[in-house]
Amino acid sequence: MNVEELSGLPAGALEHFRTEGIEELYPPQAEAVEAGVLEGENLVAAVPTASGKTMIAALAMLSAIERGGTALYIVPLRALASEKREEFSAYEAFDVSVGVATGNYESTSDWLATKDIVVATSEKVDSLVRNDASWLSELTCVVSDEVHLVDDASRGPTLEVTLAKLRKLNPALQVVALSATVGNAGEIADWLEADLVDTDWRPIDLKTGVHYGNAVQFDDGSTREVPVEGTEKQEEALVRDILGEDGSSLAFVNSRRNAEAAASRLSGVTTRALTDAEREQLADLADEIRDVSDTETSADLADCVERGAAFHHAGLSSDHRSLVEEAFRERLLKVIAATPTLAAGVNTPARRVIVRDWRRFDPSAGGMAPLDVLEVHQMMGRAGRPGLDPYGEAVLLASSYDEKDELFDRYVWADPEPVRSKLAAEPALRTHVLATVASGFARTREGLLDFLSETLYASQSSEPGRLEAVTDDVLAYLERNDFIERDGPGEPRGENEDDAFVSAADLDDAGGTDGATVDLQATSLGHTVSRLYLDPMSAAEIVYGLESADERPTALGLYQLVARTPDMYELYLRSGEDETYGELFYEREDELLGNAPSEFEDDRFEDWLAALKTGTLLEDWASEDDEGRITERYKIGPGDLRGKVDTAEWLLGAAESLAAELDSEWTAAVREARARVEHGVREELLELVSIRGVGRKRARRLYEVGLETPVDLREADKGVVLAALRGEKTAETVLENAGRENPSMEGVEPRADVDGEPTERDETTDGDGADADPDRAESQSSLGDF
Repeated sequence: MNVEELSGLPAGALEHFRTEGIEELYPPQAEAVEAGVLEGENLVAAVPTASGKTMIAALAMLSAIERGGTALYIVPLRALASEKREEFSAYEAFDVSVGVATGNYESTSDWLATKDIVVATSEKVDSLVRNDASWLSELTCVVSDEVHLVDDASRGPTLEVTLAKLRKLNPALQVVALSATVGNAGEIADWLEADLVDTDWRPIDLKTGVHYGNAVQFDDGSTREVPVEGTEKQEEALVRDILGEDGSSLAFVNSRRNAEAAASRLSGVTTRALTDAEREQLADLADEIRDVSDTETSADLADCVERGAAFHHAGLSSDHRSLVEEAFRERLLKVIAATPTLAAGVNTPARRVIVRDWRRFDPSAGGMAPLDVLEVHQMMGRAGRPGLDPYGEAVLLASSYDEKDELFDRYVWADPEPVRSKLAAEPALRTHVLATVASGFARTREGLLDFLSETLYASQSSEPGRLEAVTDDVLAYLERNDFIERDGPGEPRGENEDDAFVSAADLDDAGGTDGATVDLQATSLGHTVSRLYLDPMSAAEIVYGLESADERPTALGLYQLVARTPDMYELYLRSGEDETYGELFYEREDELLGNAPSEFEDDRFEDWLAALKTGTLLEDWASEDDEGRITERYKIGPGDLRGKVDTAEWLLGAAESLAAELDSEWTAAVREARARVEHGVREELLELVSIRGVGRKRARRLYEVGLETPVDLREADKGVVLAALRGEKTAETVLENAGRENPSMEGVEPRADVDGEPTERDETTDGDGADADPDRAESQSSLGDF
């Protein structure tokens, strides 16, 4: 089908497609048009990576806009949201406006109502529904990218419930779901009442196979000689081989440590293939990477990049990842060694994909377990970019003949697993049942079950009564913790009616309802918890911790409190650290909020200590410890640190709202702890960092020369300010933001008697002035990014 045959699109759309080199639709795209995607029909497109899914989405959204509607594009990751926002911004040339929303879960983001296309994560859309964003009911088209992730235990339930709510808000809504090839695409289409486009077609050939010995054997029976020379490893030989025809490689491994080690080793291969011009460009890129973060991870990445290779995992900062991805897309970087997170949708195609590790650590299995077929196929699908690569190759590595046969049977010739809903898991239902009641989607138990019957889980369930039983358990939990109220008969039964705080384990003792009609409504506290986008168990933990405090909580007490909630992924204890943090627990036990488990309750006590370790990391950050020292002390990456800080800031902001809801006398203490972790400063710098443009380092320099408040800056000798801030433009900006009447630095000289260097922070002192052990956290590394 020729692009010229398309109708119902905004003026200028066809010209845009032609300028992008799109003259004819791919077969899956043509099939989507024939299925009515331009006329508002629901569609599920299960097609391989690089086979035109985004164009199908564009046709649906642009045609909806031409009919006077608005479109929502849901993505699973923030990084993918930024990528799609940039891609769709090209439509602004023909007056289609685009907005992106990924954070601030308390906002209705009303400004998005003015946009034609909104790109958002599923979590953000869920929060918009909870906060009653009225513009959602005006949507005419929603696109769900990577919809097969409803199978993911952490993200899947949110996506599933969000799609169900959007469809209930607007029964005429067009739903277009984009998916990898899965084993039960028809089931997803039935759930969404959609037509199905299900194909293995790709614009360029993808050959998949296994490397064993000195050759790759492919699925079509052909072979390619790739000898392993000398002390080379298989992946080095495969990268060297494809570089010979100017192709790039992605090598997937199973842990961060392995990604970094593989990148270092592969850089020895890539450096020999670089031109002088590429070396210069890579040197500049390496400098940019070093500037992002003063950490060992940043330095190691820069060293690899200078030689044409890189590693990619969740321990990197977002700036690190963006720089690496862009350089790889431009083929400046020749190889990336990555954990499987890179296969989750970000646009990083390569000529050859190498799946080195097809097993990873699985705690539920007690050891290494094989990856799912779908996950491996997602990695393989990264091979080959239309317009640049004549073909794509995806290669698994075998160390024996028997393993080669196993890999062909397990992955090369196997079909992906069917997607299964994870909604009936109690942690998922906890938050979504409360949100469904609080947002008014259900006002009775029967109404709640009726809404849940519209989910994928209900259409797949083979256990009669399973969803109903779990829902009743969750309702009992929510009522016991004062998040919902029920009117009428059918009160829950159990031994803990009077408990103020009920853990998930207590639900085993709780009964359900007697089946009678029961009116449901969220309490004021329940509305607050839903609006804050908290797991109700996190809220219950925070409420109980604040109510148990007999005196003003310390920063560490609050950091450890939020670190032990389900919404925070706490650091795990490495070998020997149970003793280290056990000692710290007894030293600072009086600061910790709530009831500590007995040391004889092994699992619960270890979780308590892991939260204490996470709390001490946050305390170190809020005590102005250097980023590089923290990442080295805890053996984490800069991305991990940023993630912990961001999550703690969010949870402490939620705790502040909960404290205000409860009229707690500790609201101010929570507010101060949140501000300290947000800015990474001690309490004496909080006024200074409230000034726009003043971060933790500038604030400390100003404080050390006697400038402690915005008022001080408005009245200070400009020479002192200039000496502390070391730059006329910076000094002028800071003074202006502090409210100085005349911030100009023209003719001002820095005071020679002022030392702009801050005093060295005492690493053996914690944020509250108590002695701390600088070696209390020897190391911490991730089990992976999965």
